[in-house]
Amino acid sequence: MKRIYIAGRMSGIPGNNYGTFNAEAARLRALGWMVENPAENPAPDDESWLAYMRMAITQLVQCDAIALLDGWQDSRGACVERTLADGLGLEVYRAKQITEGPK
Repeated sequence: MKRIYIAGRMSGIPGNNYGTFNAEAARLRALGWMVENPAENPAPDDESWLAYMRMAITQLVQCDAIALLDGWQDSRGACVERTLADGLGLEVYRAKQITEGPK
């Protein structure tokens, strides 16, 4: 089963945008993807941006693909994740354009 990471803006959005992340995770799982969803991570002891990014990057490097939520370009973290995904040669998708499971 292919693994996909969800990337998007969290900072500055009510509830850290977890509702959008969790809805997308459920949709992708229903399509047959194994999903890495940073909104499901526990808060790190050091709740800094860097601590959250360390967890996110650990998840991302285990994936075959990345799903970019609308507005990802406005997120410093998602931009880092997109750049890393490109560098690793992962499949890059706009989340809303994924309509079927992995091949």
